[in-house]
Amino acid sequence: MSREQRSRIDAMLRQSAPTGPRSVEEIRAGFRALMAGMIVPHDAIRTEPTTLGDRPALRVRPEGPEGDGSDRAPEGGTDATILYFHGGGWVFGSPETALSLTGNLVARTGVEAYSPDYRLAPEHPFPAAVEDCLSAYRALLDRGGDPAAIVLAGDSAGGGLAVTTCLAARDAGLPLPAAVLVLSPGLDATRSGESIRTKEGIDPIFTRAALDRTGAMYLGGADPRQPLLSPVLHADLTGFPPMLIQVGANELLLDDSTRLAARAREAGVDVILDVTADVPHVFQAFAGVLDEADEALDRAALFLRQRLRAGRAVRAGAAVGTSVE
Repeated sequence: MSREQRSRIDAMLRQSAPTGPRSVEEIRAGFRALMAGMIVPHDAIRTEPTTLGDRPALRVRPEGPEGDGSDRAPEGGTDATILYFHGGGWVFGSPETALSLTGNLVARTGVEAYSPDYRLAPEHPFPAAVEDCLSAYRALLDRGGDPAAIVLAGDSAGGGLAVTTCLAARDAGLPLPAAVLVLSPGLDATRSGESIRTKEGIDPIFTRAALDRTGAMYLGGADPRQPLLSPVLHADLTGFPPMLIQVGANELLLDDSTRLAARAREAGVDVILDVTADVPHVFQAFAGVLDEADEALDRAALFLRQRLRAGRAVRAGAAVGTSVE
């Protein structure tokens, strides 16, 4: 662990923070510039544009010595997939801005990923993003994808979308994925968590005012007191697959994660809450410059590999049972 690394990143984030309100385009441009500085494992992955459902998407595959996949067998079999939802407050961000995260998960697991370019607010407020993410998951299933070989993942707003997509899939009668991985998820549109108050000034990225502004763009006048907007308060998580929640202790959104873990436990869900001290929102994006980021991604990859391996065992057992019959 490096206190110097953490201090340097904290100072950089505070220095780059805006001094006043910005337009939506300025917010988007600033985020693209910030994320362009993150380290992407280009030598371990390859990317290509594609479509998933009715939206553009980025396909990220592990790069092997022959350029046609990983040099080791991917966990869960060759059909295993990470469906990754990028962060950005439902207002900014893209599959490309999240590539340091998606790429590192792909490189560490040997599993390919799809990252949909879901519609953003304020042009497309709630429930557009949820609809697009559910459409992406449905498209994987319609292609013949086995839900036991699919995991949902995301950071920040995308972490929230991983949870709400799982809710929407269950409510639509679709089979649920093998696991859900969320990094610093946004899960409470009412902003009622205690950390919104106690971490003000400690969080080097967010202020309550900034969260309220982008949150209002996404709400578009909708009542935040509903499961797809505030799942930590209003969602029934019964039947959810195993979850790993990673969050930094310095975040305004810390309590979104701690309350999700508590709600999942109450619903009988296998859940791991992984809190890292003294780090900011979605600290995993700083892989390569922050030891804690690399270690957290290693833990996340291990979780995904274990869940996909369990799904592969279930599929193999089912196949044996079918052949015996």
